[in-house]
Amino acid sequence: MSKGFSSVWTREGRSAKSTPGLSREQIVRAALELLDAEGTDGLSMRKLGAKLGAGATSIYWYVANKDELLELAYDEIWGEMVIADAEEVSWRYSAASFGKSMRQTILRHPWASQLIGRIPAIGPNALRATDRLRHAVTVAGFEGLEIDYAISTLTAYIFGMTIPETAFNEYLTKEEPDQEAMRAAVVKAVADYPEMAKRITTVYDADPVEIREMSFDFGLYTVLDGLEARLVT
Repeated sequence: MSKGFSSVWTREGRSAKSTPGLSREQIVRAALELLDAEGTDGLSMRKLGAKLGAGATSIYWYVANKDELLELAYDEIWGEMVIADAEEVSWRYSAASFGKSMRQTILRHPWASQLIGRIPAIGPNALRATDRLRHAVTVAGFEGLEIDYAISTLTAYIFGMTIPETAFNEYLTKEEPDQEAMRAAVVKAVADYPEMAKRITTVYDADPVEIREMSFDFGLYTVLDGLEARLVT
């Protein structure tokens, strides 16, 4: 038996008339603070109620369950993403601004990487950003289903680069590994591969944050190069 689809965005909203002093905005803001501090496992109706100084019943007035709460929080961070208007800049600049902004947003809110593909991005902020991206791709010259394919290609790259980065950052934060010991282990592992050993030394001598950003940009513009090439074939 299939499970029925439900979303906080597809049912009629409730007013705050019976929950004076508590708004949906307050709930979402508090949920974001908990998520940023403790991740999805650290978010619960009980913890959120305690943070707000309100009972879980007050929260249930706005959301039916934790998934709906996550939907609200997820859409809130989509509102942080910046995408330049393709009517004012080139389509490539518009798409690149989206890619870079989405990466930075996920890095600021690493818990979001666990929701990609599981929580539908159909809130107002997500739809607004997606509409702008679709417009940029349309301005580029893509038509029909190729608009969707181009967007899927771009977002797959962003997610594919950023999700492992958030996982690695979390590992560094929680485990606090000995960086020198880690470096020594990697160098030893690639000792029989001179080219790898040479590159490992170069990478370790550079700023890791800068390296990851340059790596992301290299791939992002390569994806855009590939999309642009399809338009002239």
